[in-house]
Amino acid sequence: MGAAVLTASGRTATGCNVENASYGLTVCAERAAVIAAVAAGGAERLAAVAIHSPQARPCPPCGACRQVLAEFGGDDLAVVLEEADGRPRVVSLGQLLPEAFRHA
Repeated sequence: MGAAVLTASGRTATGCNVENASYGLTVCAERAAVIAAVAAGGAERLAAVAIHSPQARPCPPCGACRQVLAEFGGDDLAVVLEEADGRPRVVSLGQLLPEAFRHA
């Protein structure tokens, strides 16, 4: 899996799955990309995330990734999924994660 995030100011950061024998410690590509963006320049708001999976298409973010994306991007974050024929399909994070948990 691979993912790229685009920040509101136009910066990009990429990530890939980091597998671990203890499955719960695996880091998904989407979260790795968010972590890279934060590490490179702070908690800037995200505008979009694109997700690529060579094996399973489309491959929407898992629940943990959806929550992290919601905290850094919000309901209007554009999520670009790759269809089986390689064409992109764009959905909002709000469609994928309605009523996301938000801290005050």
